[in-house]
Formats: sequence, structure tokens, C-alpha cells
Amino acid sequence: GLPGATASLPGRVGGVSELERLLVVQDHDLSLDRLRHRRETLPARTDLATARAGIAALAPGLADARARRDAVARDARRLDDEVSAVRAKAADADRTLYSGSVTAVKELQALQAEVEQLGARQRELEDRELELMEAQEGLDAEVAGLEAEEAVLRDAETAAAAALAEAEAEVDAEIAVEVAARADAATGIPDGLLATYEQIRARAHGVGVARLVGGTCQGCRLSIPATEVDRIHRGVPGESRCDNCGAILVP
Repeated sequence: GLPGATASLPGRVGGVSELERLLVVQDHDLSLDRLRHRRETLPARTDLATARAGIAALAPGLADARARRDAVARDARRLDDEVSAVRAKAADADRTLYSGSVTAVKELQALQAEVEQLGARQRELEDRELELMEAQEGLDAEVAGLEAEEAVLRDAETAAAAALAEAEAEVDAEIAVEVAARADAATGIPDGLLATYEQIRARAHGVGVARLVGGTCQGCRLSIPATEVDRIHRGVPGESRCDNCGAILVP
């Protein structure tokens, strides 16, 4: 054959074929955008955030209720110890009163008065202790109710976290497939063209390259003047941009 007959036409590989592959790359990029958006907006992610927000909102009230319950419990224990001490002291005075060891009238009267005072003090302390026990019962019920709410939210958090992990794994598997396909489609496309495409795509919310069908850019769906369309068809492939969205145009 003639020398050079099998060589590619000038600009062919660096022109249309590369732009066609760039359109395929963009298809994968758009699929990846959708998948990543889907991953960020998984229902389980919302469920998990809701459960955690509920737990956080419940925490101050639960901590306060526990603190009030514990304070009342401490006061009740202190009163119980005081009642025991007064009861023991009254019992000692009562035993002395009736032991026969004291015979003087004034001493007996003093012991009798002490026994009565200690008895009155014991009853007063026991009444206060009973009030605290009743208050503690109410606080125990309040804490138990809040803890039950927290337990429901914790279960919801655990279930949502498990569901989210499973859903993320599924989407991640799809993303991995798209990433591999995108890398394969990008093979052979010059780094400069890819970099330009990616810069435009970042500015244009996902579209870096678009077909020109008739006089309409398929990236922004807006019309291009006929004189500009004619210039694009006669120009160097890959150098034309949409005046509206900036996408690289592929006639």
C-alpha cells in the first residue's frame, strides 16, 4: 500500500472520538452525582438523625430528674439515720426510766420528759421521712418514664444505624462500579481536555460537555444563534463552548 495509508486522519483521535468518550465519562459522572446524592439523603440517615436528636433533647430533662431523685434519696437516707439515732436514744432513756436505778423524783421526771421529747422528735422525723419517700416515688416514676422514652429512642438509633450501614454498602457498591466504568471511559482522553471538562462541570452544576443538536445545547436546553452553530460545525472539535452554560459542545 501507499506509505502512510493506515495512519489516522489528523485530529481524528484527538477530536470527535475523544469528545464522544467524554460524553460517556459525563454519563458516568452524572450517575455518580445521583448515587452520592442518594447516599447523603438515605431515609435511614434521616431516621438516625431524628433518633439522635430525640436522645439529645431528652438528656437534660432526664439528667435533671435523676439529680432531683438522688437529692431526695440522700435526704431520706439522712433522715432515716437520724430517726434510728433518736429511736435508740429514746429506748436507752426509757430503759433507764424503768430500770429502778433512778429513784429521785426530779431525775425520774427529767427522764420522762426526755423520753417524751425524743418520741415527739422521732415522730416529726418519721413524718418528714414519709414525705420524702412519697416524693421519691414520684421522682422514680418520672425517671422511669424518661428512661423508657430514651430506651425506645436508643432502639430506634440502633436500628437506623444498622439500616444506614446496609443501605450505604449497597450504594457504595454501585458507586464502585460507576467509578470503574468512568475510569475505563476516560482512558485515552488527554489530561488537559479532562481537566477543562471537570472545571466546566464544577461551575455548571454537573454538565461539562453537551451535544449540539440542531441549534440547541443539550446541556442547558437553550438555543444557539445559527451563525454560531455554523462556526461550531466548521471549527476544531473540542474548542467550541456553549455561550449559555459554558459546556464543551459536541456537534
